[in-house]
Amino acid sequence: MAFKGWPAEAIEFYEGLEADNTKAYWTEHKTIYEQAVRAPMTALLDDLAPEFGEAKIFRPFRDVRFSKDKSPYKTAMAASLAGGGYVQFSSNGLGVGSGMYMMASDQLERYRAAVADDVSGTELQALIAKLGKRDIVVSGHDALKTAPKGYPRDHARIDLLRNKGLVSWQEWPAGEWLGTSAPKKRLTDFLRACQPVNKWLAAHVGPTTLEASRWG
Repeated sequence: MAFKGWPAEAIEFYEGLEADNTKAYWTEHKTIYEQAVRAPMTALLDDLAPEFGEAKIFRPFRDVRFSKDKSPYKTAMAASLAGGGYVQFSSNGLGVGSGMYMMASDQLERYRAAVADDVSGTELQALIAKLGKRDIVVSGHDALKTAPKGYPRDHARIDLLRNKGLVSWQEWPAGEWLGTSAPKKRLTDFLRACQPVNKWLAAHVGPTTLEASRWG
């Protein structure tokens, strides 16, 4: 089934869940979740798969074991794309991201060396500036308060050096457009636009060679 948009009930579902995050609400509205929220997301991801890879929709249940907030359900649906990408739908609208959210220590070392280099670092700055003209924000999910060890505080690219990851992100507020095929085009345009930055990351950072237990 081709993606045709989310109905208004999808937004209403999450607005209701935000107000009443309980098993009773979830059970009563589960059919709406399956038909109005999950089914359109599945259709959208299937449409994107040929170009951006198969997707995995995250579980709707929160992990509350180590959280003070014991609300059982997530108030957004999210999915990751095998080809690189993250999609999120909620009552606020639609968001999409791409990049390396959290780098392992060996990746971070390579990333900072490439950012510090005048050739590769300047190239990255130019790619980020180009995305900025399309209202795509590029930032780190976390950043040091000062310069990383071994780098001067007045480095020309200190803001990039302080990042512990590099993510491109764009979001759009909820509106009638969500009920059309427009989300597919916006996500496709974003993911294509971010490919140069992702190629930079692949070339200069690459995957970690450390075992997961050693860094995450």
